[in-house]
Parts: sequence; C-alpha cells; structure tokens
Amino acid sequence: MRRNRAALIFIAPFLAALFLTVFGYGVMRLWNWLMPALFGLHLIGFWQAVGILVLSKILFGGFHGRRGGRMHWRHRMRERWERMTPEQREKLHSVGDRWGSCGSADAAPKV
Repeated sequence: MRRNRAALIFIAPFLAALFLTVFGYGVMRLWNWLMPALFGLHLIGFWQAVGILVLSKILFGGFHGRRGGRMHWRHRMRERWERMTPEQREKLHSVGDRWGSCGSADAAPKV
C-alpha cells in the first residue's frame, strides 16, 4: 500500500504533464484548423490552447474524474432512508414540517 502511494506521487506529475501536452496540443491543432477558416480568428500557440483548457474548466466544470460523482449523495441518502425504521422516518418528516417546505401553499407567509 505504501509503495503504491510513493509510486503515485512520482508518477502523477508525469501523467499531468502528459495530459497537459496531449490535450493542449490537440486543442491548438483543432483551433488552428477550424477557427480561422470558419470565423476568421487568429492562430493560437500551445500555451494559449492550455489557457483555453483551463478557462473551459473554470467556466463549464469539465474534466470530472468520476462518472456520476455529482449524484453520489442522492444514492447515499436513499440507502440511509431505506435503513431507517418507520419511527425514524416519521421523526425526520416532523423536522421537515417544522422547517417548512419550499414552494408549498402552507409554507407561504400569511399577510
């Protein structure tokens, strides 16, 4: 186990550099092939292509490592709900009633 972590620490920077190089070069080639011909834009260099990758990560939240990682909490909550006893479920519902529910008619403030 310890050897795997040590190996990962040494291999991870090389894999990150390989990823950056391959995808940066790919973005650069695609941009320089399509964008000047379609929209009359200028050619870009490698570091500009890497900048586009980083910007797309910031704006669109891409490059997710896990599939379905966003919905993992829903699966965990469903498992917890299924393990609850009817008394625990009722208690949870009563807490929700005290907080009110969003969008329901009885939760609207009365004037």
